[in-house]
Amino acid sequence: MNAAARRTLATAARVLSQLRHDPRTVAMLLFVPCLLLVLLRYMYDAQPGTFDRIGPELLGVFPLLVMFLVTSVAMLRERTGGTLERLLTMPLGKLDLLLGYALAFGAVALLQAALASALAIGVLGLDVAGPAWMLFAVAVADGLLGMALGLLVSAFAATEFQAVQFLPAVLLPQLLLCGLFVDRADMAPALHRLSDVLPLSYAVDAMGRITRESGVSGRVLADLAVVAGSALLALALGAVTLRRRTD
Repeated sequence: MNAAARRTLATAARVLSQLRHDPRTVAMLLFVPCLLLVLLRYMYDAQPGTFDRIGPELLGVFPLLVMFLVTSVAMLRERTGGTLERLLTMPLGKLDLLLGYALAFGAVALLQAALASALAIGVLGLDVAGPAWMLFAVAVADGLLGMALGLLVSAFAATEFQAVQFLPAVLLPQLLLCGLFVDRADMAPALHRLSDVLPLSYAVDAMGRITRESGVSGRVLADLAVVAGSALLALALGAVTLRRRTD
């Protein structure tokens, strides 16, 4: 194992250790998406078909929102507390640090998606035409996208309040334009073109296709590739913009 890999794994182990001693954050990461799905299911108790239609799409949206919020605040605390500055005086590059965070929160995203998917399909009775494993894969990718976007925007926040403010600024426009409320084909042409460059549009499209189509289509795989690619791009940009400290 080379030195870069050892540094990345050491960072991931440190982040997981911190999470283990922060049960409130762990509960938020793992159980808030599940709670939101339960609320959604019983909101439409008299209309089970509605939950089957929008449940898979929100199964991707809820983890993304939670991961974005937690990771943006977590990275900001590293910087404001001086931990990041001390770490970067060691032979630890910015990309090593962000990849370590990605590994740690990626493990959490796997568990988060497993719990939410099992709850939605096994307990809440979500009916999907496609394979359950593909639903799980897209949910994991959505969680990783939220994590990567959170790490990226943390570089532009000076306080935790500012980090939280990025949630409506970065994610709500994507939520409105992703096709969840209005079909993207029915939007004004300018908004439709804008939605084409927003990664959440592809996450929602993939979940919708898994709901309606049996098997795994090439379009679903293409959507999944766009979401994963967007997460990698956000991590790369995060490595470029990451600051050692907050002025």
